[in-house]
Amino acid sequence: MKRRSETRQLAYLLLTLGTLAFGYFFLRLAYGLSAQWPFTQEIVVTALGTIATVVITALLLNQQTRVELQKEQSIKFIELKKDVYSAFIDFIEAILLKRTVNAEDRLKMQFFSHRLAIVASPEVLAQYNRFQKAFYQASHDTRLDANDSDAITQELAELSVLIRLDLIGELDADQHVSQSQIS
Repeated sequence: MKRRSETRQLAYLLLTLGTLAFGYFFLRLAYGLSAQWPFTQEIVVTALGTIATVVITALLLNQQTRVELQKEQSIKFIELKKDVYSAFIDFIEAILLKRTVNAEDRLKMQFFSHRLAIVASPEVLAQYNRFQKAFYQASHDTRLDANDSDAITQELAELSVLIRLDLIGELDADQHVSQSQIS
């Protein structure tokens, strides 16, 4: 599919270059033939200026469209990240509220690992691994007491700071907010 798209783009490029070359030589010929009539030369130059304006405008619009598409993809990816992170935090909240961990919860935790591997930054993944170790250590007996909950929430707090940095870190940097101020 990608190769087909590249071939199509190359064909359009060659067609455009051929059209521009033909147009250039045609207008040059028309300009030379109309040398004895200055008014006709002005019309040819006006046509040439119009064509140049159209080509430049088309190139600028094409670039603007590409930038808009990249921006839209970036927004969708951030929304996907937000959804995965929110679902993960909701999942941990539900476990801490029921104070037990069963086999289904452990399986869900594995699937969250896969989801996070798709969307999370390397820093978030590193902290998630530390969180996972604390979670499995605290839930080895399937019951969560106050100490277990504290250990899990401590690691979750550190993970949450990195999640925030992953989602809106650029905004914090623009506002000169440091990671230590957040935590």
